Amino acid sequence: MGTLMKQPGFIFKIVLVMLPLLLCTCGATTILSSSNLHPLILIPGNGGNQLEARLTNQYKPSSFICETYPLFKKKNSWFRLWFDSSVLLGPFTRCFARRMTLHYNPELDDFFNTPGVQTRVPHFGSTKSLLYLNPRLKLITEYMASLVDSLEELGYIDGETLFGAPYDFRYGLAAPGHPSQVGTKFLNDLKSLIEKASISNGGKPVILVSHSLGGLFVQQLLSRNPSSWYKKYIKHFVAISAPWGGTVDEMLTFASGNTLGVPLVDPLLVRDEQRSSESNLWLLPNPKMFDPQMSLVITSNRSYSAHDMTDFLKDIGFPEGVYPYQTRILPLIENVEAPEVPVTCVIGTGMRTAESLFYRDGNFDEQPEISYGDGDGTVNMVSLLALQSLWKDEKNLDLKVIKIGGVSHTSILKDAGALDEIMGEICGINAQAELGITISNALSA
Repeated sequence: MGTLMKQPGFIFKIVLVMLPLLLCTCGATTILSSSNLHPLILIPGNGGNQLEARLTNQYKPSSFICETYPLFKKKNSWFRLWFDSSVLLGPFTRCFARRMTLHYNPELDDFFNTPGVQTRVPHFGSTKSLLYLNPRLKLITEYMASLVDSLEELGYIDGETLFGAPYDFRYGLAAPGHPSQVGTKFLNDLKSLIEKASISNGGKPVILVSHSLGGLFVQQLLSRNPSSWYKKYIKHFVAISAPWGGTVDEMLTFASGNTLGVPLVDPLLVRDEQRSSESNLWLLPNPKMFDPQMSLVITSNRSYSAHDMTDFLKDIGFPEGVYPYQTRILPLIENVEAPEVPVTCVIGTGMRTAESLFYRDGNFDEQPEISYGDGDGTVNMVSLLALQSLWKDEKNLDLKVIKIGGVSHTSILKDAGALDEIMGEICGINAQAELGITISNALSA
């Protein structure tokens, strides 16, 4: 070692090699030129991007109000479906819920929009529809604006090195052998975006950063493609607040409706629409990850664990959800395969998270008493940490978990401390690549 240290230029080479990593610890400032950044794609969570709709002649409004809502909508024109502030008013809530509702067709074995309602996702490939759910209400509908601002401080540029992959979050995926037209198209579009982002950036592999439900889509994308593909195109997968095993909060949504914190909305007015969502079925507690002895919903007559989901769906008055759950969802969530790419899970902890729901008189039209446990306020800790237990025996697995205390499921995208952690991780991923180049150049000098 002493002999090496005395060689001419050796210390300079060591400093040169370590410089990117040293700089990366100094905070979320621009430390690498944009030409050296790995392209990055943001994949939002459930409800995490704008959604637009258009009504055709097939649309049958349930009331005069629904026929004229939104008030300033032009005939046959596109309008904002999500998020529209008029949903806060009861009559408009009904119109909104009907237009958001999906319908499962047993013969076609797939989910479809309400007849007469066409939907589209604006700005695919850009971060525009991820920043705010309604640009006119930035203060209350911010989603990824702070995260994108932080990425831009690192040198990322929308449309050049930074991309967004919004999607129709009502739709999910199904197990192999079952059609899932909308969800599968999104995976294909995401795959194409990854390839284009890499090619347009000199062949650099892509960093995928997901939030919530977006992480499940990314995991499925990786499991449905050969390792040769994702080893070429994926540098790193950063999953923020991913509900790997679903959530107890989703059982509340199915049983009694869930306003998701939106004030004034009657949860029963949106319950049927929420039950119709294919992705919500996907987010019910996974029986492989939740203890079968743990009662998640309790009534005076019986209790339900994650293994009793079929009975739960029947007893809450949603028997039509049983068949798609059994045939499309259960086989989908049986095996969460570990990809051969580095994975970082960033999670919030220490937030009161629904762990058990008590319906003492068995009336699911009423909101339950709730027993709380640890998690991020939405996703239970057993779900957030599921990959650690599922993949513990995997060889050569590169899995890292970053826990951030006191931040919730969505505030993790805005909280200054959380953003520093996320930017530090992304900074480190980019620095690793630059470090490899620097080592190669230094050793060959």
